[in-house]
Amino acid sequence: MSIERNLSPVGRIAALMLRHYYLYRGSWPRIIELGYWPLMQIFLWGFISQYLQQHSTLLAQASGLFLAGVLLWDVMFRGQLGVSVSFLEELWSRNLGQMFVSPLRPIELAIALMAVSLARTVIGLLPAALAAWALYAFAVTSIGPGLIGFFAMLVLFSWAVGLAVCAMLLRFGLGAESLAWVTVFALAPISAVYYPVSILPSWLQPVALALPSTHVFEGMRSVMIDGRFDWGHFAWAAGLNVGLIAGALWLFIHAFNSARRDGRVLQTGE
Repeated sequence: MSIERNLSPVGRIAALMLRHYYLYRGSWPRIIELGYWPLMQIFLWGFISQYLQQHSTLLAQASGLFLAGVLLWDVMFRGQLGVSVSFLEELWSRNLGQMFVSPLRPIELAIALMAVSLARTVIGLLPAALAAWALYAFAVTSIGPGLIGFFAMLVLFSWAVGLAVCAMLLRFGLGAESLAWVTVFALAPISAVYYPVSILPSWLQPVALALPSTHVFEGMRSVMIDGRFDWGHFAWAAGLNVGLIAGALWLFIHAFNSARRDGRVLQTGE
């Protein structure tokens, strides 16, 4: 919206406010985001408080439990952002259409995004793991050989979420950009990162158990508290990931083909 030179200061301010009104009115992700962060904080810290009240003695016996949760959650967070932000880089630079002038296929782009995500995740986690060791005497390797399995399951799930976000970006354009930043946080309260699934309301527990991340964090606590690797949780995480990765790849390719037919590949703005 242009601002006329003859408008008064109040008129110019009102014009700018009206511009943002129309911006938000036409973008449901922006509207949802207004109440998203406070709501997620209430959910997450409310469940953590309940867990601390009921298991304070248990937590004292499991040194580093929260640090392990933070580091493993960062795998999920960075893995998803690695896919989404790498795709956003192509949208921001309006390079997507130029890329597909070449023989590049959507599946090849998806694989490249996942490979970049893996590199970003590993590089980003090293300083955090070293800081946990230097400052708090917690070595992430104390989780044991299961650490590799937990890492792989979270990376696969993060790729599935990231590809689904990319599909939404192809469908709705940069107006849905905020999904790249908020989607993964919506999963934190129900992924049982810092507390077991039993802390969640009974109606929410089946939803939590449908996520691979929940089984990873339940398995992590089993290792750190009980000293055993829970193969059941690992098998559930692996099985769910197979289905989610396949579904996310199909959704990404379908969204891309639809965007190409409609000419949206070359129109990546709001």
